[in-house]
Amino acid sequence: MTPQLTDRQATTRAAPASGTHAAASRKRWPGRARRDFFTFLALALPNLLLIAVFTYLPLLNNIYYSTLNWTLGSASATVVGMENYVTFFTSADAGKVLGTTAVFTAVTVGGSMVLGLLVALALNSKVRGTTFARSAVFAPYVLSGVGVGLVWLFIFDPGYGVLAWILRGLGQQSPQWINDPRLSLVMVLVVYVWKNLGYCAVVFLAGLQSLPQDVMEAASLDGASSYRRFVSITLPLLSPTTFFLLITTMLSSLQAFDLIRIMTPLGSGTSTLIYEAYLQAFGAYNRAGYSAAISVVLFAILLVITVIQLRFVERKVHYS
Repeated sequence: MTPQLTDRQATTRAAPASGTHAAASRKRWPGRARRDFFTFLALALPNLLLIAVFTYLPLLNNIYYSTLNWTLGSASATVVGMENYVTFFTSADAGKVLGTTAVFTAVTVGGSMVLGLLVALALNSKVRGTTFARSAVFAPYVLSGVGVGLVWLFIFDPGYGVLAWILRGLGQQSPQWINDPRLSLVMVLVVYVWKNLGYCAVVFLAGLQSLPQDVMEAASLDGASSYRRFVSITLPLLSPTTFFLLITTMLSSLQAFDLIRIMTPLGSGTSTLIYEAYLQAFGAYNRAGYSAAISVVLFAILLVITVIQLRFVERKVHYS
């Protein structure tokens, strides 16, 4: 038979349990943790609000605009659902725009990283003048894209450009860099790689200087050649740096705009997704809804590429 407790006994026995629960709660959430949490909110909440207002809210608005048949500047719009997306993917220019985007991204990312690594290897030596050389290599990256585009446009101009003057002195005719769509893409690729390889070189140089020298010295004592040390030791240890550069340069290339806008205003042969969206909204068409749909396609591509890189490519990264 279960004994019956009086009200006072029940209260007496329940009090320690309640006190134990309160003590455990205080132990799980001490005063210092609460202060740290509210300090974190005070510091992070304004930034999170700014990101939400200026990044995620425009993104949601853009997705909504992509479902509209809306002419820029018009006070009215018609909801058309997925019609803008269907129009883009079934248009004759879709393949050309996507192909140009793929070529531009692959060449600029690959060229910047390969040349940047070679420059970093050259600068990773203790000789006189390396500090000046590092500054000179990195300088184009921090320059204005508009200024860089104007200078290189003067160089490539087939009529009065510096390159045309040099070729005429050699008895050669200057190619029509600006008027030929295929050469226009080559021109922009050269300038974009030149502008961004300094960034890759500096990041790779930082990675090279952080490598464990004892491993290199041990491999050298074992008779490993410079090429073998580079392939078997340096490249695997540089994989975190390479992975970081792969993500940042790819995202940057997919969003490249200023050089394309300055050097090829009409986008002849250089219409990437982001520039096509600009032309559709602010060019002769004023198709704001259609432009928003192209922007959403670009966002989806960026999201998929980032997820793939973080999920699969990072597995092959070797962290020391």
